[in-house]
Amino acid sequence: MSKFKAVVFDWAGTMIDFGSFAPMGVFVSAFERFGITVSIAQARAPMGKPKWNHIRTMMDDPDIAAQWTERYGHAPTDADVDKVYEVFVPMNEEVVADYADLVPGAAEVVKTLRDKGLKIGSTTGYTRSIMERVLPKAAEQGYVPDNLICADDLPEGRPGPLGMYQCFVDLVAYPPSAVIKVDDTEPGIAEGVAAGCLTVGLALSGNYAGKTPDELAALSEAEVDSLRQHATSKLKDAGADHVIDTVADLPALIEKLEHA
Repeated sequence: MSKFKAVVFDWAGTMIDFGSFAPMGVFVSAFERFGITVSIAQARAPMGKPKWNHIRTMMDDPDIAAQWTERYGHAPTDADVDKVYEVFVPMNEEVVADYADLVPGAAEVVKTLRDKGLKIGSTTGYTRSIMERVLPKAAEQGYVPDNLICADDLPEGRPGPLGMYQCFVDLVAYPPSAVIKVDDTEPGIAEGVAAGCLTVGLALSGNYAGKTPDELAALSEAEVDSLRQHATSKLKDAGADHVIDTVADLPALIEKLEHA
C-alpha cells in the first residue's frame, strides 16, 4: 500500500510535448499580428501560467511594453491583453495537436502508478478549448487521466492552489501530503506548494531545457548537465521538493520516498 494516493501531472513539457514547443511560435505569431516583435526567450519566460496571465506578463516585459507604447501611444492595458489572447487561443488550438506526442516513458509510468493504486490527476495552463484538441491524441497513445483542470475552469489559476483543491475533490485524494504534483515550470510547482503537496520538478523534458529528445542526445553530457542545473535551480527556487530529468524517473523516486 503506497503512502501516496494520487499524482497530479502537468501536460506540456511534462506528459506531452517534450521541450514544451506548442505555444512558442504561436505567442510570437500572435504578437506579430499587432506589429510587435517578441523572442522565443520572452515567450518562454512566463510558461506555466494560464495563457491570459502569460500574455499579461509578456506585456509587462520592458521591451515589449516599449514597442506597444510606441506603436499604440499607451502602455499595454488589460484590454490589450484581451485582444492578443483572442488571437492566441484559436491559433494555439490549431497547432497543439501536432505537439501532443507523449514524453517517452509517460504511458508506462501511468500504468505503474495505477498498478500501485494511485489516482492520476492533471492540471494545465491551457484553456479547455485547447485541451479538447489534446485529449483525443493523448488517449490514442494510452494516456487518459482521471481528471483535468484547465486554466479557465476556475476563477483563479496558477500559481494559486485552486486547481489542486479541485483535484483533491475529483480524485477523492487527501491529505495534500498524500498527493504529488509533477510539473516542469515555476507556476506549476508553486501551484502544488500552495496546496501543500509534495512537488516534483522536471529538468530536461520541459520549458527550461527547451530541447527535443534528439537535440538533447546531440549534446555533450556537460552541456546536458548545464541545462539540468539551470532548470533545477529554477524549480527548486519555486519550491520543488525533488527534481528529476523526466517523468520516466518518477516511479524510482516514489519507490525511494515510500521507503524513506
